[in-house]
Amino acid sequence: MPDLRERQLARLTRPGSGPGLVVVDVQRDFADPACLADYGLTDAALTALDRAVTRVGELVDTARAAGVPVFWVELGSDPALPWRAGNWLRGGDYDAPMGPAEPCVVGTPGAEVYRMRPAAGEARVVKRGYSGFLGTDLDARLREAGCDWLTIVGLTSECCVYATAQDAIQLDWPVVVPRDATAAYDLGVHTAALAQLALNVALLSDADEVVELWKRIPR
Repeated sequence: MPDLRERQLARLTRPGSGPGLVVVDVQRDFADPACLADYGLTDAALTALDRAVTRVGELVDTARAAGVPVFWVELGSDPALPWRAGNWLRGGDYDAPMGPAEPCVVGTPGAEVYRMRPAAGEARVVKRGYSGFLGTDLDARLREAGCDWLTIVGLTSECCVYATAQDAIQLDWPVVVPRDATAAYDLGVHTAALAQLALNVALLSDADEVVELWKRIPR
């Protein structure tokens, strides 16, 4: 009898399978080293972040060439609608206005997609918190596109990638997360996030294997 991983992969590559690529928060405020000085990243963490962004870009290009639909999830912080629970968690003041350090404020350079660009016609979903599914139409867009399993990539592994992947599986999507197409600002945190994802949420893979899975689907 095939082992668990073989059975999982067989389900993803059966005839008629519909993969989708979900790119989470690859935006300047989260990915551009010039915007991350206050986060205290080590050189090793910055290198890992750079490599992950590169791998995400490669997967986007390959998905387009293979006819795999790409979905962009982006944080859009709106000063008129501050995330009060986030304010409380980070600063202790539930009713504080949005501060100047808030990432990805709508209309600012920090909210721009970094080192890659959504193509015309590709779905773009703007979220307010961590998960790409919470308060958005991402689920409906994925189903309308004929997807039935997802590769989720982007930033960061322990936060918005994790939250999006967790909601995806709870909404009945099989989820693959490539280890090399996501990152955190601390290498230990990233390792822990991958362990948590593997335990309860996703099949861990790498970008090369994901591409091979796409190629193996009979057309």
